[in-house]
Amino acid sequence: MTLLQRTRALQAARNIGIGSDDLVDELVNVLNEHALLYYTKDNAVITDSEYDALLLWLRDLELTGSFAIRPDSPTHRVGAAPLEYFEKVQHSESLLSLSNAFNGEDLKAWYERALRRLNLPEHAKLALTAELKIDGLALSLTYVDGKLIQGATRGDGVTGENITTNARTIKSIPLNLRTSARPAIDQLEVRGEVYFPRTSFDKLNETLLASGQKAFANPRNAAAGSLRLLDSSITAGRDLSFFAYATGPLSEPIATTHSGELSALSDFGFDVNKESKTFTSIDETIAFCESWIDRRDQLNYEIDGVVVKFDDLHIQKDLGTITNAPRWAIAFKFPARESTTTLLDIIVNVGRTGMITPEAVLEPVEIGGVMVSQATLHNEDYIVSRDIRIGDTVVVKRAGDVIPAVVSVIESERTGQERKWAMPTMCPACQTPLQRVEGEADWYCVSSTCPAQFIRLVEHFASREAMDIEGFGSKMAVLLVESGKVTTIDDIYKLRPEQVINLDGFADKKAEKLIAGIQNSKTKELHKLLFGLGIRHVGKTIAELLAEAFGSLDGIARATEEDLLAVDGIGDVIAKSVIAWFQKSSNQELVASLTAQGLKTEQQMSGIGTDSPKPLQDLTFVVTGTLPTFGRTEVAGFIKQWGGKVASAVSSKTSFVVVGENPGSKADKAAELGVPILSESQLIKMTES
Repeated sequence: MTLLQRTRALQAARNIGIGSDDLVDELVNVLNEHALLYYTKDNAVITDSEYDALLLWLRDLELTGSFAIRPDSPTHRVGAAPLEYFEKVQHSESLLSLSNAFNGEDLKAWYERALRRLNLPEHAKLALTAELKIDGLALSLTYVDGKLIQGATRGDGVTGENITTNARTIKSIPLNLRTSARPAIDQLEVRGEVYFPRTSFDKLNETLLASGQKAFANPRNAAAGSLRLLDSSITAGRDLSFFAYATGPLSEPIATTHSGELSALSDFGFDVNKESKTFTSIDETIAFCESWIDRRDQLNYEIDGVVVKFDDLHIQKDLGTITNAPRWAIAFKFPARESTTTLLDIIVNVGRTGMITPEAVLEPVEIGGVMVSQATLHNEDYIVSRDIRIGDTVVVKRAGDVIPAVVSVIESERTGQERKWAMPTMCPACQTPLQRVEGEADWYCVSSTCPAQFIRLVEHFASREAMDIEGFGSKMAVLLVESGKVTTIDDIYKLRPEQVINLDGFADKKAEKLIAGIQNSKTKELHKLLFGLGIRHVGKTIAELLAEAFGSLDGIARATEEDLLAVDGIGDVIAKSVIAWFQKSSNQELVASLTAQGLKTEQQMSGIGTDSPKPLQDLTFVVTGTLPTFGRTEVAGFIKQWGGKVASAVSSKTSFVVVGENPGSKADKAAELGVPILSESQLIKMTES
């Protein structure tokens, strides 16, 4: 029987009141097949009212309690009882970020780097798949024996939130894999993007405004907010959609190419973006990417670029990944959206390191669906060099579609009433005279007791990229500092529920949740703690390098400038900043207090165990030239795994120089200084002894 014939048979059974387990199973199957046609194939064969009537009948049958409710029943899409919180989910395989290309030259350079890594000639042509980059929220879906068992947000790429109940309400997400076109597999993780169609987004905002509520700024925010609602019945009322774009871990291969995977996902019942195309030329790929810059508004969903991937999965594996992004994929980012508005005033903000940052106060203007009323002006030199004045008509852009910035002045619009601006001489928060560091463009408040700096530092310490303390945001930082409950960073770990329960907006449950979040943060990795301390010039990547190189907070504190400079990626400015921070007695007391309170101050080593012998311990290596099998990142990781350190320059303190093809001047320097030279195979043998 065809689907339509089966539907008519069910309609007849409904009219005469028939009910049985087999009938309920058939009803679920038929409704799911209609949903697939409607939401992912754009090919409905019955009317909405006919579908709704059958869905209502299924719900009535399930409510009688006489029939088992299948986990893939479409009635689950109306939502369930509200949750108190979302459980954390550890991703079985990290969800990586993407490197960016901002023009055709960047894209071609990425392609040519990959060819060199694969030892292929410049004229080689490898298949590339280009897909529109949906501006939504990344979602990971896990299926076991064909059934959806878990939906999780991306989170930080390693840990996300379990939003399975909400994911079930999205009609374009199959509750059960469709197996008519291909056999099911035991386990499949599907990755994709939840988004709000523009038409649905507009309707939602109209509804919110009509009820006196605040409208969402853009479809992405609306999608993210809707997916993370604790009450899934509200999520169900919002017309979210889902595009599948990749697989994660799976029990068996479903294709040998990425385009083949997309085809398989479509067969399983997922909505795959129809604009995806595969090319055998990088020039054709670039043309496709550029063609969408001016066509994106034709779509019923927001995109912010095009993702380009090598199509062959074996090539993807050969190319591998860098720290947080695959080498085999890149995002071609569209130019930022720009608009003009009036610069009403220039104010200054005090950052966590004391840096004074000028900020533009703007006549509110919409840019890319977001109302912008403030934008960065970077520093004093930036303002002076562009002759930016208060009252000017300025061009504002959202760089990367995220951070608003004033980029230029429209001088032809000047009336003569505009006013030049000068950097204040005193800190606006503590009235300490400002200082400009020689050789730098920025001014600083150097007071160690500046309240504005400390609030920003507390906010930074608790942020997701640092200690990730749940429930601890900007408002919380202000409340705790201004109330005197947090006067040093370690005070955060001395807080008790009774100390915060009387703060504005707090109750017993919220206070307990905050304290629990603080206690849970004690298990964060050393590099997160190091980044959270706010040491000047120590960002996330530098914090990771320091943690790997020295293994503990105490090891970093005892490191000499020479030790620090021996770490590849650490320069003179960073080394001096790290030493200066750890030399301050107040910071030494802070480190001792945090250690005493149980924070993780030692790096968890990967690869070999901490008790295993480390044959490269205390040895410093410099790598030069192209090695037979190791890439530069891989050989550095190998050396560190076995206890060694990697430096960027050859000196008298260098233990060995590892040399490959075309080594350059570093090999000559090693010979001049009498530093032993190793081949890749000799390096490996050192770890086998």
